[in-house]
Parts: sequence; C-alpha cells; structure tokens
Amino acid sequence: MSEYKIWAEEVLKKVRKKMEWVSEKNRDKIPYTTLETGSYDDRSEERPDWGADDGLYWWTNGFWGGIMWMLYQDSGQEQYAQIARVSEEKLKKCFQDFYGLHHDIGFMFLPTAVADYKLTGNEDSKRLAMFGANLLAGRFNPVGRFIRAWNQSNGEEVPGWAIIDCMMNISLLYWASRESGDPRFSHIAQMHADTAMKNFIRPDGSVRHIVEFDPETGEIVKSYGGQGYGEGSSWTRGQGWAVYGFANSYKNTGKREYLDAAKKVAHYCMANLSESGIIPVDFRQPKEPAWEDSCGACVIAGGLIEIAGYVPELEKEMYLRAAVKILKAIADTRADWTRNCDAIVQNCSSAYHSNPHHTTMVYADYYFIEALYKLAGTSFCIW
Repeated sequence: MSEYKIWAEEVLKKVRKKMEWVSEKNRDKIPYTTLETGSYDDRSEERPDWGADDGLYWWTNGFWGGIMWMLYQDSGQEQYAQIARVSEEKLKKCFQDFYGLHHDIGFMFLPTAVADYKLTGNEDSKRLAMFGANLLAGRFNPVGRFIRAWNQSNGEEVPGWAIIDCMMNISLLYWASRESGDPRFSHIAQMHADTAMKNFIRPDGSVRHIVEFDPETGEIVKSYGGQGYGEGSSWTRGQGWAVYGFANSYKNTGKREYLDAAKKVAHYCMANLSESGIIPVDFRQPKEPAWEDSCGACVIAGGLIEIAGYVPELEKEMYLRAAVKILKAIADTRADWTRNCDAIVQNCSSAYHSNPHHTTMVYADYYFIEALYKLAGTSFCIW
C-alpha cells in the first residue's frame, strides 16, 4: 500500500467521524457556507431578501448531495442515500421555474442525479439528469462554439460570456451522450473545450476566468479578471477548473490535446506552489493582503490526481506529490475536525475582491473528500 493511500485512509477516518453527525444535523438542508454559529446555512429556504442566485438556483447546490453519495458508496449506509436525495428532490423545482438556471447545471446535477443513477440505477434520477443535459446543451452558441455562462451580470444580459468553470459542467454532456447514444451532447462538449483551450489558456499555462465573445459573430471581444485579482492575473480556482476539466475531457474522449492542456495548466500551478502548500486566491495577487482559497487548493489537488491516472509511472509521482502536499496543508492546518463548525475545510474565498474572505464553502469539503477517496482508491466517477 502506498504512503499516499495510507495517509488518505487516516484522514478519511476523521472525515467519516465528523460527517456522521454533520450529515444528520443538516439532513434537510442544501448548505453552502457556515454561519457565525458554525452551523450550515440552507440555500433551499425561501427567503425574501435572497435573490434567485442565493436560493435554490445557487450553483453549489449539488455538492452536499455529492458528499452524501460518496459516503454512501464508501459505507453502504442507506441514510446517506436518503439525505442525498433531499437535495435531488428539492432541485427538481429549478426545472419548473427555469429562469434561474445557468451553465452550472452540471455542478448541480452531476453530484446528485447522475451520482444517484450510477450508484443505484434510479431511472427517475437518470431522467432528471438528461433533462439538465438538454438544457445545458441549449446554452451552446454554434457560431462562437461556446456554452453561455451566466444569464446576467450586474443586471445586464451577457449572452457572449463564457467562463473556465464550465469545463467541469460539460462532463454532464459527455455522460448524456453515453447514456442516450446521441453524439450531439459530446460534440457540443468538445467544441466548447476546443474554444476554451484556444482562448482561455495563456502560453505560460495561466488561465483567464471570463472571455466575452460577440454572440452574433463568435469573435472575441475581451477578457475579464472575474473572481481573480484583475485582468491578466491567475485566479487559482479557475486554474483548478482548467486542470480538472481538461483532464475530464481527456478521460471522456481520449483526445491527447486535452490531456496536454491539463498538464500545461498543472505545471503552471506546481511551479507557483508555495513551500507551505497553501494556495492564494490568485497566483499573481499582491503579497498583502494574503488572501487564501482552500477551495481552489482542493480543486487543483483533485485535478492533479486525475492527471496522475493517465500518465506513465515515472511522471505520475510528480502530480501525486504536489496534490498530497496541498491536501496535507489543508488537513493539518486548514481543517476543523471539531463540533464547533459543520464544515471541514476553512479559509476559503469566493473571489479576491469580494467579502467575506477565509470562510467555508461546501464544495471545498466536496473536493477535499473526493481527493482523499481518489488517493485511497475507493472513489467512483462522478465527472
């Protein structure tokens, strides 16, 4: 047994112990972050002061269910499946209301409905996921060969905006092609991946967050710094979406150029990895304030582990070593294993210029736990 696997198993013991009570405490919620009390919020609640983006349509609403499905696959305990299906059942309402849906349909329904179908054969879950895949495919702009990201930004329609995050969402389309036998879904996913590979990855391996295209002609208009420090900077979670997303596209298509793209971005990340293993919000941010993003760290680590599964043995160690360095920094210095906080991973930041900083986000826990299961060799394929 490798030292990485042994280490991962030891940390997973802590995860299992904590999630036993966290899951029961929050079984009827769809959490995103923890409140001042240390308890999770609930994004499925109807609150008059919340907009659509803060409620049931919130893009991270699939990750709690995803954590539950990983625990179910690990333990076989039915209560985790029951809790996971609470999210799935609530998220159905999004299809009925429709207008709040966006390109993050993949993030919402891959860890919930697709995971349910893969693990249990639930046909209702398959139908729900196929519905989501059709809506995601409907956001494709055939002239620009990209999937539209958000519906609006600051109240303005943004039909030409695409973002690097969508490299993860297109896994829903690859899955839909396999399940339906219809290659259209995979064609759309690959055309989007090709556009992202050409227009988002810079020569040095750093990645743009937002690229605006003319929706009528497909020509590039400009790029934006988005959630990073600024235009031309390197938002670390975006780097992670690229590493992991292009590795996923390689896994689903066998196209070598996608693996090469993932490795190019990965090498940039590894070259900028600090001795401590702690990841900043942006690799090009000023030294002060030294904002961190543990969530970006976990996404990058997951992507590095994914790449390690597709490269020769001598090359594999380089990616695994970097991934474990990041994960050990989280487990040893940025994890809460107590009952004081429902979340495990601490010091997350949604964006460089947005408050609050150094908080919790449920998808940081998701990617941390997923990476541990990957290292232990007991994960199942969600993406």
